[in-house]
Amino acid sequence: MPAGGPTQDEVMAISLFKMGLRPQDSLLDLGCGTGKVSIAAAGFVQKVCAVDRRPEAIAYATGAAKAAGRTNIEFFSGEASDFLASAPVFDCAFVGGSQQIETILPILSGKVRRVIVVNAVLVSTLATVTATMQRLGIFREALHVQVARSHELGKSLMFKPIDPVYIIVGSGAACS
Repeated sequence: MPAGGPTQDEVMAISLFKMGLRPQDSLLDLGCGTGKVSIAAAGFVQKVCAVDRRPEAIAYATGAAKAAGRTNIEFFSGEASDFLASAPVFDCAFVGGSQQIETILPILSGKVRRVIVVNAVLVSTLATVTATMQRLGIFREALHVQVARSHELGKSLMFKPIDPVYIIVGSGAACS
């Protein structure tokens, strides 16, 4: 499995909800990692394009999509900026990786019609994404999501927290 691990189910559910996915939509997943978000979203949209800079992540995600029976996902290995240079316009975008996010967001905003959702674990990434989206005039909201799951402790239960995630939501700027 690629470094970073898959997006937690609860965080993914909020992120997908914030995109407001529709059956006719095309979704771009930048920094797709394990492919978990792409695979889940593929059940709601017409087409998913999943991009990751790491060939091992693409190999893993491709296998996971095949195992899940998802045939409407195209995988691309390479830098997000290279992919975006010739990419079509998408309805929504999910960004799970933060490499070069400050330079990618201005390009990405012109390639997305409705919604961009960025997941971040670092406060510095939250600050960068929020400031960049505000500068671009596309910022909608930021959420701080903390999930804790129950675990047995003796004869009772306790909750173990999972690392918090920031979900930053912006508008796409591309014309329909």
